[in-house]
Amino acid sequence: MRDPYQVLGVGRGASDADIKKAYRKLAKENHPDRNADNAKKLEAFKEANSAYELLSDPEKKGRFDRGEIGPDGNPTSPFGGGFRPGAGSARTGSADPFARAGSRPGGGGGGFEFGGGGPEDLFAELFGRGNSPFGGDRGGDRGGFRAPPQKGADVAYRLTVSFEDAAALKAQRVTLRSGKTLELKLPPGVETGRQMRMAGQGEPGPGGNGDALVTLDIGRHRFFTRDGDDVRLDLPVTLVEAVQGAKVRMPTVEGAVSLTIPPGTTSGKVFRLKGRGFSRTDGSRGDQLVTVLIDLPADDAALHAFVAGWNDPREVRRDFGV
Repeated sequence: MRDPYQVLGVGRGASDADIKKAYRKLAKENHPDRNADNAKKLEAFKEANSAYELLSDPEKKGRFDRGEIGPDGNPTSPFGGGFRPGAGSARTGSADPFARAGSRPGGGGGGFEFGGGGPEDLFAELFGRGNSPFGGDRGGDRGGFRAPPQKGADVAYRLTVSFEDAAALKAQRVTLRSGKTLELKLPPGVETGRQMRMAGQGEPGPGGNGDALVTLDIGRHRFFTRDGDDVRLDLPVTLVEAVQGAKVRMPTVEGAVSLTIPPGTTSGKVFRLKGRGFSRTDGSRGDQLVTVLIDLPADDAALHAFVAGWNDPREVRRDFGV
């Protein structure tokens, strides 16, 4: 048998979580239900199970790391490596040094026993209780594999989320085909096309329910636009407000706020409101960028009369070279 660390593709200093993650990946890739006619995949599946069975047991893992047992779980020496007649296993209470390995010289056992956290328990987590290819009876035949019962079909949904709700990550209500209504929490960094999985909310099947797959559409807004994680807004102001300065009310994705317009503000000036944009995956938020646009009346006699008697000598287009 190969070194279990090499089988799972992890280093000897790998954490329990890394070992479990590596095994989970191999188990899914090589599962008999997906590779019934692929002998190499089935062999890789068995090899990964054996490796994880050893490395998921702290006692066995420690003994293997110390060189007391080999990859097959058997002592490297019948009288060395910590074997003490009658000492037994701390977990089983047995005096048999081969009891935890599940393999006795000359036969017996017919395979390996899975301890707590071994492949059998992980398969219950991966594929549902009762769906393990090892079978539910530990005393039964472990030499072959039985394909787990199929789960029900997944069901696809599309959900339109308002611009403001997406920016503020407001929870959404999703009504399923069954008529059940559930709350869906929006993830940071949400955008159109993001697919979210609601486990167990699909069609029923022998191996349990499938999942609901919800694809999100972020709705358009009549005056907000999205720029990455920022929100942009063109804000009209009057000539008087721009010249004299003013405090004006303006919308944000989370309600109206006041914006101070300094005296002499020109069209195109951009104000930045921190943390008023979309939520990012790191927990921070983008900003709201407000572009001021001076809105002039089309026909205002007083304004025309004022401009007729006022002259601006500046050459405002000199830098264009035209």
